[in-house]
Amino acid sequence: MQRTQIRPARADDEERIRRFLGGLSLHTQTLRFFTGVSAPPPALVRTLLSVDERRDALVAITEECGEVVGHAMSFRGECADVEIAVVVADRWQGQGIGPRLVDTLLLRASVRGARTVGMDVLGENRRVLRLVRRLWPDARMTVSSGTVEVSAMIDPAGLFAEQGSGGTPLTA
Repeated sequence: MQRTQIRPARADDEERIRRFLGGLSLHTQTLRFFTGVSAPPPALVRTLLSVDERRDALVAITEECGEVVGHAMSFRGECADVEIAVVVADRWQGQGIGPRLVDTLLLRASVRGARTVGMDVLGENRRVLRLVRRLWPDARMTVSSGTVEVSAMIDPAGLFAEQGSGGTPLTA
């Protein structure tokens, strides 16, 4: 497998995000968006790239050709300081990209003052539910209509330690 890097999403990622979404299997699309999207609408692509005072977005790209292989976004939540959503291309799943995206996203949110994280996960998404249990053993999980509403405390000390001494995730 090629090496990947994580960086903030940019407006010029629009076509790369469109290709990324179009390459996701129906199953992966459903786990992330709770529905399939045969041709991603322009509004969805723009939303996934939106970065402002309320929203953040990251992409995982291959170092060789800049192909998007993962996407993560956060926004100021109602039930938690920040709510997150992550998706990784099918053939890149299980390579640690999802947890790296989550860690970087939460570090960036933590620096901006977030202390709690929330997410909605389809009950059948066992991989993400295992990740939640590993990252946040004390997370509160509430099942409702086939989804699991997760809320947990962000551990900034753990996030900073995991990032090591590399470049800052705020500008990387």
